[in-house]
Amino acid sequence: MKYLNALNTISGLGAKKMKLLMSFFENSEHIWTASYSELLKSGVGESIAQKIITERASINIENEWEKLQQENILAVSLDDPRYPALLKQIPDNPYLVYMKGDLTCLDLPLIAIVGSRKLTQYGSQVTRGFARDLANSGVCVVSGLAFGVDAMAHLGALSAKGKTIAVLGNSLDKASIAPRTNFQLSEDILAGGGLLITEFPVKTSASIGTFPARNRIMAGMSLGTLVVEAAEKSGSLITANLALDYNRDVFAVPGSIFSPQSTGTHLLIKAGAKLVTCAEDVLAELRLESVEKIPEKTANLKLTDDEKKVYTVLSHESLHIDRISKLTKLETSTISSILAMMEIKGAIKNVGGQNYIRL
Repeated sequence: MKYLNALNTISGLGAKKMKLLMSFFENSEHIWTASYSELLKSGVGESIAQKIITERASINIENEWEKLQQENILAVSLDDPRYPALLKQIPDNPYLVYMKGDLTCLDLPLIAIVGSRKLTQYGSQVTRGFARDLANSGVCVVSGLAFGVDAMAHLGALSAKGKTIAVLGNSLDKASIAPRTNFQLSEDILAGGGLLITEFPVKTSASIGTFPARNRIMAGMSLGTLVVEAAEKSGSLITANLALDYNRDVFAVPGSIFSPQSTGTHLLIKAGAKLVTCAEDVLAELRLESVEKIPEKTANLKLTDDEKKVYTVLSHESLHIDRISKLTKLETSTISSILAMMEIKGAIKNVGGQNYIRL
């Protein structure tokens, strides 16, 4: 694994070339010590053969390996039983993946949730709700730690005390986690028994070119991909199309016909993606209804009788405090303190203008 990790730091040596080399040499140490002529015989081509010869001279194998140990990062190759099972099945899988966290996440059914970085209030509610309910049903939610839908998907799973996996377009060392504003979220995922995964060696920064690579891992390792909000040219559609290429299910949540953020999801539905309106739709389609469920969050909220009244009248559609007062027959002054306490408990959310939704 030390030699594989060192080889993985050589620029341009992607999964296809790595597989070709391993098939020819059958041993990563032999690749590392091979002469230029021997490398050429493997079929990798003159450019890659020369890169290996040139770059390996400046790579310290032990130092590169020590970087992984310091960051508690596990390197796993394609022939390792710990390698994500469904990812093994796709034709363009990475030869080497790096993981950090609880590997038992990979034993659960995996469903990817992707969508716009510029999600609307509707998209935020939908994403969090789907992720929470899927996690409550024993599913591990997979997403990409990006702004918008990705972050909300991870947060939704964490709110249910469920499992979530972040697939990154950068390496897993703390200094490289991106976007930096979601660094704490990556730490929360690990603290919650989740997992971080990438194909990039330490000290690899995110770039335009790394995100398509990340997307194929998300689509490839998951049973299905759920698209919540996506504009007409959203990168989420790339993930959805990859999922279709890998013979995986694609689900799409309908949105407003007036919202540009739903144009892409509506195009997916027109093209044959399965329209879903709740987590149960996804579970039924994938025949996961029998998955062992995690106790729902609401069972652990410890609400008072008045709080239960308020919680019952609320839904994912916002409701003004005056309307809540009328429906519950509680005084507005009482309602204000009840709502404040329920928000602290994480049961509801103030979405502005004294309007509240259930979480």
